[in-house]
Amino acid sequence: MAISPELLEILACPACKAKVDLKADGSGLKCQECKRVYPIRDDIPVMLVDEATIENEEPAQKS
Repeated sequence: MAISPELLEILACPACKAKVDLKADGSGLKCQECKRVYPIRDDIPVMLVDEATIENEEPAQKS
């Protein structure tokens, strides 16, 4: 079971209050502002700052 679009509309990052989006692989919800990723466990988003990881979007530069 996936996260419903209605739930995604009301969820916000607990750290900065910005919108969160479902990651492409469905493993978590990513904040658009602070880049924290909140895990999804047993189809339930874990919206705790202590459980989040920070993901960098910048691709590695080739030398």
